[in-house]
Amino acid sequence: MTDSVIKCVVAEDELLLRDALVSMLQEVGPQLEIVAVCEDGGSALEAIAAHRPQLALLDIRMPGLSGLEVASSVLELGVRTEIVFVTAYDQYAIEAFERGAVDYLLKPVTRERLTATLNRVRERLARGAPSPDQLGALLARLAALVPQAAPSAHPAAPLVWLTASRGNETRLILVDDVIYFQSDSKYTAVLTKDGEALLRTPLRDLLAVLDPAMFKQVHRSTVVNLRAVAGVTRDDSGKGVIRLRDRPETLSVSQPFMALFRNM
Repeated sequence: MTDSVIKCVVAEDELLLRDALVSMLQEVGPQLEIVAVCEDGGSALEAIAAHRPQLALLDIRMPGLSGLEVASSVLELGVRTEIVFVTAYDQYAIEAFERGAVDYLLKPVTRERLTATLNRVRERLARGAPSPDQLGALLARLAALVPQAAPSAHPAAPLVWLTASRGNETRLILVDDVIYFQSDSKYTAVLTKDGEALLRTPLRDLLAVLDPAMFKQVHRSTVVNLRAVAGVTRDDSGKGVIRLRDRPETLSVSQPFMALFRNM
């Protein structure tokens, strides 16, 4: 494995840091093939499911799904991907990563640290996969530590009101009343029990200001309010269907996102 090309997915929501990390990877990792560069957790999860890379570099804090949520979902998908978290919070990282199942890069990333990390990744790939139980236990430990280590990760209060349009009318919508958001190339639709309105705000920008505990991305183009979910079923292909409390339609859940509903 040390002489083979390693497919890699990079996920970082800050443009300058993302570009710098990709450039550095291309310099110090000539055997890397960067198959996807993502700016949010949902895109990263879909890219990992599609490309099944040997390596994923994940920012811990991203719009939509966090790096930890992406890693947990990847574990349930059964994809053999080495996870490297990119983080600004080293208070918890050193102790938590000592087990060696995954690695971390502290921002700002240096060439020396990145080179050392890639060498460890190659060694782990050559040894074979760690047990799912080992990875799962480590991710659970990290998830428990992150809120204490990074209380300022979402310094602004979550969005409370939205201004959306319905025809010639401008409507003020309480975010708690939103059942789901669905985007296309130009607009984001806001669905409540009273109907549909339109926003010009991209879905990714909304994810950055919505309460991440209640609004979850379930598809590339769909974010649902968990309070509005009546139930989730899984079909034979592993994809899911969400039934809503106050609307008749159902929502599709991409197979990689089904791990978010494992406790529902």
